Amino acid sequence: MTKTIKLLGVASTLALMAGATPAFAAGTTAGSTITNTVTVDYKVDNIDQTAETDSDEFTVDRKVNLSLTEVGTVTTQVTPGQLAAVTTFLLNNSSNAVMDFGLAVTQLAGGTAKHGGTDTIDVTNVKIYRDTGGVVGAYDAGTDTEVVGFLDEIAADANITLFVVSDVPLGLDTGDVAGVRLTATARDGGVAATQGSVSTETAGANTAGVDTVLADTNANGNTARDGISFDEDDYTVLTAALTALKTSLVISDPFNGTTDPKMIPGAVVEYCVAVTNAGGALATNINISDTLPAETVFEPTYGVKVDGTKTGLVCNEDGVAGGGHAAGVVSAPLSDIAATNTRTVKFRVTVQ
Repeated sequence: MTKTIKLLGVASTLALMAGATPAFAAGTTAGSTITNTVTVDYKVDNIDQTAETDSDEFTVDRKVNLSLTEVGTVTTQVTPGQLAAVTTFLLNNSSNAVMDFGLAVTQLAGGTAKHGGTDTIDVTNVKIYRDTGGVVGAYDAGTDTEVVGFLDEIAADANITLFVVSDVPLGLDTGDVAGVRLTATARDGGVAATQGSVSTETAGANTAGVDTVLADTNANGNTARDGISFDEDDYTVLTAALTALKTSLVISDPFNGTTDPKMIPGAVVEYCVAVTNAGGALATNINISDTLPAETVFEPTYGVKVDGTKTGLVCNEDGVAGGGHAAGVVSAPLSDIAATNTRTVKFRVTVQ
């Protein structure tokens, strides 16, 4: 509403005392009323007259602003078959009103992922959770709340931590990448447990009611002032890749002993199985099973030695007793093998 100050008598001495400089409602709640009052003091023939006052008021409009950003600056490392792998995002409602926010996750279809890898795979069982309990800023299974479709009644200036939680398929290789995008869409708040309509900007001139201005930016490749904000993260597979190399070495024979022995019947032959981890992740729960040829007999006096090392093509004699033999099968566990490392299993047989 706009008013015109009244003209006073010509002989008046005017003292115009207006309100303070105009208020900017950047942080004032949408729908609030801002009132400004002006007072005019004056005299006639040096006699104080009744002051003249008038007021103006307007309604604060709604500024819709949101930003959705990935938390962290690196990819999320995962292993094949991993369940509930987590990427983390932060949603900021910098609007001056309570808002609902529609949420949706999409997966990249090839191309460059957020952290530089090339999107090659998809994750499964993708869900969104809101950080509501347990450790702040960390996903707590069974405690944090799954978000189905939208966030309800988010207060102005609130920051909401969100988790995109997914399962990683089996059969993947180190370096495989799955890119995910989380998108938030501003929707009108005000009715609890009900998803509001998509927020749209008020067209034309300012009205006496609560108008809407979309104020989101183009950060992270977004489109400015469309009421939508997204960001991306990615999962990168880091897996173990075990290779096995089996070699044999004649130790002795009945005629030559240990001097230039030959692989004749009665010879003792040493087998070495060298297991190498050519992947990037730690390999665990490793077990070796080796069925002996029918032409050989296990040599129990040597037994089975595990967790040895290898120099070049030679298996070193530094393993420890472990594993065993039963019904023609040698079995042996190996300790965890880190990336690029090798562990060996050694045993001996007699040629029949």
